[in-house]
Amino acid sequence: MASDKPNKLAFLSMPAPASYVAGLGRGASGFTTRSDIGPAREGPSAEAIAEAQARRGEEPDVDPDQFQDPDNEYGLFAGTTYEADDEEADRIYELVDRNMDARRRARREARENEEMAKVRAERPKIQQQFADLKRGLAVVTDEEWESIPEVGNLTRKKRKRDERSFVVSDSVIVGDRARAEYETSLDARQQETGGFETPADNGTLTNFAEMSQARDKILSLKLDQVSGTATSGLQTSIDPKGYLTSLDSVVLKTDAEIGDIKRARMLFDSLVKSNPKHSPGWIAAARLEEHAGRMVAARKLIKQGCEQCAKSEDVWLEAARLHNNDDAKVILANAVQHVGQSVKIWLAAADLEHDVKAKKRVLRKALEHIPNSVRLWKETVNLESSASDARILLSRAVEVIPQSVELWLALARLETPDKAKAVLNKARKAIPTSHEIWIAAGRLLEQEAYATEKSDEQREKELALVDKTIEAGVRELRRHQVLLTREQWLKEAERCENEGALRTCEAIIKATVAMDIEEEDRLDTWTSDVEAAEAKGNVGTARAILAYALRVFPDKKSLWRKAADLEKARGTRESLNAILERAVHHCPQAEVLWLMWAKEKWLAGDVPAAREVLERAFIANSESEQIWLAAVKLEAENGELGVARELLVRARTVADTQRIWMKSAVFERQQGQLSNALETLATAIKKYPKFAKLYMIQGQIHQQQGNLAAARAAYAAGIKACPKDVNLWILASRLEEADNKSIKARALLDKARLANPGNDVLWAEAVGVEERSGGVAQAKTVLARGLQECPTSGLLWSLAIWSEPRPTRKARSADALRKAGNDPWVLCSVARLFWTERKIEKARDWFGRAVAASEQPSDTWGDIWAWWLKFERQHGIKEQQEEVIAKAIAAEPRYGPTWQPIAKDVANVAKTVREILELVADALH
Repeated sequence: MASDKPNKLAFLSMPAPASYVAGLGRGASGFTTRSDIGPAREGPSAEAIAEAQARRGEEPDVDPDQFQDPDNEYGLFAGTTYEADDEEADRIYELVDRNMDARRRARREARENEEMAKVRAERPKIQQQFADLKRGLAVVTDEEWESIPEVGNLTRKKRKRDERSFVVSDSVIVGDRARAEYETSLDARQQETGGFETPADNGTLTNFAEMSQARDKILSLKLDQVSGTATSGLQTSIDPKGYLTSLDSVVLKTDAEIGDIKRARMLFDSLVKSNPKHSPGWIAAARLEEHAGRMVAARKLIKQGCEQCAKSEDVWLEAARLHNNDDAKVILANAVQHVGQSVKIWLAAADLEHDVKAKKRVLRKALEHIPNSVRLWKETVNLESSASDARILLSRAVEVIPQSVELWLALARLETPDKAKAVLNKARKAIPTSHEIWIAAGRLLEQEAYATEKSDEQREKELALVDKTIEAGVRELRRHQVLLTREQWLKEAERCENEGALRTCEAIIKATVAMDIEEEDRLDTWTSDVEAAEAKGNVGTARAILAYALRVFPDKKSLWRKAADLEKARGTRESLNAILERAVHHCPQAEVLWLMWAKEKWLAGDVPAAREVLERAFIANSESEQIWLAAVKLEAENGELGVARELLVRARTVADTQRIWMKSAVFERQQGQLSNALETLATAIKKYPKFAKLYMIQGQIHQQQGNLAAARAAYAAGIKACPKDVNLWILASRLEEADNKSIKARALLDKARLANPGNDVLWAEAVGVEERSGGVAQAKTVLARGLQECPTSGLLWSLAIWSEPRPTRKARSADALRKAGNDPWVLCSVARLFWTERKIEKARDWFGRAVAASEQPSDTWGDIWAWWLKFERQHGIKEQQEEVIAKAIAAEPRYGPTWQPIAKDVANVAKTVREILELVADALH
């Protein structure tokens, strides 16, 4: 009966499938036979292959890279020698490539960063896509976290359990059982000996107390010997204070180091034997033995070196170094017999002497052998304590070495002024190519001019000789073909200023600052020289360069402004007034110079002088808006309101600008004359309908009077005339918000954003409207939309940081720094975050970075200064608070959401920057 069951072994008779490898499934990789790898004989050579290809008419294969690798030239230049010219050419090409790459690097990196930002925006990382979800995990409660189900086994495969067991040895079980047991009985042997004594084999007992006492006695004896207080007469020469230090200096050499020393010893031994006249070999061999701690061998080697290389000063100096002081004297005495002209040998011999007289004796003996050594003369003169003896030595020195500038200058410094002039004249004739001598002559004349009490006329006459001397020196140096560059002369001028010779510095600048400059490049070059000198702190040099430039370009307003700024920062009030007086004389049409001069007079408390300056400015600039307004401000600040009103009336007639009309309205408003202000505004709007500030002031006056309808109409007219002015839209929105019409305020801001797309201030105002109306969620939505439209706005990122819960603010601030960069609002927000975390020093540093982020000091936000002051009030001392206030006053901030309303409030008109800053700090929360 045939079975219907399929045959399970039928596959044995089937052919193997394609690409089947026996045993591969269980890890067998098979084996390789000779038939798999080919015959064992060598294949045809390259020549045979080329010959066969030539017979068949085929072209030989050419490696395309054989001419490309410069480090492995096996092609065309394989047989050539790599010489110094080739190396220099390669180095030049590398330098050219490096310079070309540096020129393109900035553009390439900017392009790469832009492409990377574009790629990140189009294809963000998984981490960035889930960043908001990860931050959202911070608000997950414990109950929600516990309710998350555990991840189970989704593979549907049964996992084998590791149920292997191991047999524990009996010793482990017995040891664990006896670990906590206590013995309560003694064995027979312990009972015989008393229980606590361990007998030796011969029956004697060990006394551990006597062993301890003996050890202590030996240790005390060693310590007494080391300290030198032993009573047995066995005192040693060990220094107890430096004993531990000497132990630290002991170097324990490893086997590898010892092997290296042995190999180096063999090399040096071969070197000195093959070339015994090579002095560096003897020195190196001796130093190797010194490093190995074999001083005797080192001295023996260097002695042989002195015999073989008796004319080498380095060998003798090394031998002196390796021996003690007395032996070194003998060695150097022998050295001068062989190398008598070596200055180093004589100086080393002088250094070995401890007595000044002995040093002088050695040096004078050296001068007998080497009279033309400047260094020996200088060392000899330095040992003299008497100025007269030094003068005698220097006189002899300049006779022997008339070409040494240092010796001539040293002799001139020791002589009296009259004799110093003679010395410098001799030096100038002996060395006509030295600029140092001419500069020393100028400094000598300057010193004489300031030495005694003289009249100003006499002193100026003597100081004029300094200029003439330096000019003559430059001419003589050119005649003798000595051409110093501008940079070298400027360095000499800076050195003279640092050493107190200001007039010599000015003389050098006058004589050399115009050298090697094209005529059209003079202004730019001199301006950069002034900035460089000021950056180094060389104010005298900068002032001299500016003085020369102003003589060449007396009508350049920028130069006069730079000179005035320099005097304001580094000079005195008198020097600043002198500069400004000269400036307005040469540039009478420069309004800013007149205003600076009037302001300085006003700040000095001299109001009549300030009025006089402005009167002279009116004559030169009758239609200048700034001068008219400055005169009005001066009179108003000093209580002359009637005069200020008259000046404004005249200004509207003479200058007739939109800003003068605006200031007239503001002045009337500050004085409480609201009707006059409205009349002035009505006239001004007819003349200048596109000036947005007129509509703002008109609306604010109507709002101040409680006439909201008129204010609304004024703002509407302004928006219609100036739809691009953001402040008009904001004032109109706040008017509606003050009238409890948040919906209309929101609609106005929507229209404003349509008229002014991409404006972060409008988005920030919209966020504020939502927050003030109680819609926190809606405010976050608006803020997110604003960040999408203005992704680099620091103002919006600052709002985003503070809209986050406290745990996620730090992450949000990191995003803000990455997107907005060095924005003052973001930096201020980071500083406030550090403030909340009580990281005081970090917060102070970040506040400093925030106020320094603006390019112009006046562009800094007043709110940031107020936040810094508020921080210092809480965590700083009085000096730190005053420092912040002083910096804010110097910066004169003008902007800020909180600063501007307080600063422009009618009640705060006469308040200073300090008072407004304190008011803003009180208003911030």
